[in-house]
Amino acid sequence: MEFISPTYGKLSFEKMFQQIVGYMRQEPSQKYNLIIGTDSLLGDDTCFVTAVIIHRVGHGGRYFYHKFRNRKIESLRQRILYETSLSLETASHVSAQLARNGYSELPVEIHLDVGDRGETKRIIREVVGMVQGSGYAAITKPDSYGASKVADRETGKLRIVDRVRADDSAGGPAKR
Repeated sequence: MEFISPTYGKLSFEKMFQQIVGYMRQEPSQKYNLIIGTDSLLGDDTCFVTAVIIHRVGHGGRYFYHKFRNRKIESLRQRILYETSLSLETASHVSAQLARNGYSELPVEIHLDVGDRGETKRIIREVVGMVQGSGYAAITKPDSYGASKVADRETGKLRIVDRVRADDSAGGPAKR
């Protein structure tokens, strides 16, 4: 699995993990949280972006993301369930690596792109149950910035790229 860092570019999972550990070792007396969140963008297909954030509480952080395209999933419920499963899969890999490297006590949070308002309120219990049942803290909107801000930022960039491609293929800016 390949991740992208705004600072370091493309990284393997192992290199990303080394960057996370290196960041924590810079200031070992600080408190850290590891946050994982996934967002999706529906177009001709569905693009998923999973963000891994190491948060130095009160002092910023760093993030890495993995993106991939899948068949078009029009059902919001199915997309949210898939986003949740992608976050859990990534959390499982990261948590195992943390445990092997002496960081098993690092808090890991799964940030879900659901809230008690809007269309996602009907499935909030289901995805929170999935996350908590897997042993992780589940964070929902408005506090789930890992999914609703960081991962969404990268899907937002994809929206711009897709719009530019559409404009280019149509011979100029699209008329609205």
